[in-house]
Amino acid sequence: MTRAELLAYCLAKPGAWEDMPWEGDVVVKVGPKIFAFLGSGSGGTVGVKCGPNRDVADEWLHRYPGDAGVLPYLGRSGWNSLRLGGGIPDDELREAVDASYDAVVAKLPKRDRPAG
Repeated sequence: MTRAELLAYCLAKPGAWEDMPWEGDVVVKVGPKIFAFLGSGSGGTVGVKCGPNRDVADEWLHRYPGDAGVLPYLGRSGWNSLRLGGGIPDDELREAVDASYDAVVAKLPKRDRPAG
């Protein structure tokens, strides 16, 4: 899966929109909250929420030690960085994006949740 394909997948989610809160770093948000960090340019990773805490998110590190890592600054909250085009199958990358989106939407106030 390419970065462009993953970005398109993220943006197809209800209420999703692209933002660039830091110069050159693309994120995808739902309401005011980020659910996917795509970084800059041709970056080969996506940062997503992989669980409610570090213990759950660490399952990714054990399954894909060369392709999953703790996302800097947010890792203790269950966020990981997953490498695109590596050993993680595309369907699992999509599932990780889906889970991150669902986790973020679930914590949004009802007024900020997408319709549907």
